[in-house]
Amino acid sequence: MNELELKYGCNPNQKPSRIFMNDGRELPVTVLNGRPGYINFLDAFNSWQLVCELKAATGLPAAASFKHVSPAGAAVATELSDTLKKIYFVDDLELSPIASAYAKARGADRMSSYGDWVALSDTCDKQTALLLQREVSDGIIAPDYTDEALEILKSKRKGTYNVVKIDVNYVPEKTERKQVYGITFEQGRNDLKIDEDMLKNIVTENKDLPESAKRDLIVALITLKYTQSNSVCYAKDGQAIGVGAGQQSRIHCTRLAGNKADIWYLRQCPKVLALPFKDTIRRPDRDNTIDVYISDDYEDVLADGTWEQFFTVKPEPLTKEEKKAWLATFEGVSLGSDAFFPFGDNIERAKRSGVQYIAQPGGSIRDDNVIDTCNKYNMTIAFTGIRLFHH
Repeated sequence: MNELELKYGCNPNQKPSRIFMNDGRELPVTVLNGRPGYINFLDAFNSWQLVCELKAATGLPAAASFKHVSPAGAAVATELSDTLKKIYFVDDLELSPIASAYAKARGADRMSSYGDWVALSDTCDKQTALLLQREVSDGIIAPDYTDEALEILKSKRKGTYNVVKIDVNYVPEKTERKQVYGITFEQGRNDLKIDEDMLKNIVTENKDLPESAKRDLIVALITLKYTQSNSVCYAKDGQAIGVGAGQQSRIHCTRLAGNKADIWYLRQCPKVLALPFKDTIRRPDRDNTIDVYISDDYEDVLADGTWEQFFTVKPEPLTKEEKKAWLATFEGVSLGSDAFFPFGDNIERAKRSGVQYIAQPGGSIRDDNVIDTCNKYNMTIAFTGIRLFHH
């Protein structure tokens, strides 16, 4: 089959809609369950490329959580701490390596991952399917599924959950084309290989770049390769912890992603971990409530008496002083940018979120200012010489 008719395009009024092969070859995907749509397949094909490249670069199973053609999260399989298991709501599950990768990809920004498209570099197993079974998600793409995993996924969303299998041997054409306003655009496919060799040009006084930071910078850069530009990605422990996508200003990317990274870290604060939730509160409601609790608006929400819906007792607010003190312990974070930082203000903002290691193309007329700002904080920055715009 070299054509698949879709329900509609980006919006219900955009019909007809289909995916097809121009060269006569078979489509490299098989729909095992559900009826994926236009945006689903955009997410599927972008996220599949991301996890394949992550696995090739690190040798570790990889997963991504996609929303609207940008990653909400991406990660490789590493051991999860008890704290991360708790804030990702997987402390009651047995996790295989690929399940751990998805728990991290989903868990870093659970607000954005709500209703996501999932990509796995490896076969979806029972453990990953059980994790997915209880989350709100639109669909999944993977190279294969165990019989148990497929049975679990087919029962999700009243039997309509989208399950797609992709041919791992598929090789796309070197040239990509798309139409905008009836006009065809053509470019060479971005098959740039991202690996440790890209991190050799260290331009700061501090040349220290440990293996863990190299891994995290690779995670950040590959994530950016499939994120709508402008984009910035914070990473730690083998996972993206804050993605800022589609902003017109670089500093707004850095702030957006930094705020997400801060929330990820604040969720690990003992006072947040100890919130007295009622047993009946669903995970999405916990996510929303934790987000409000961490925000500066929480005391106003307490005044409305809405705490009784979620908590067994009224929790004390997390004060600005407590948040500042906890964030002051945030360290060892890596940061990637899809294009150069034009001003040192990006570095100042990144420092507030524990950034120690940076990878960016370089090439700004103010590179000296950016390097000087990094030197002020004893940070390590590598100039990759490669831009990673994605549109």
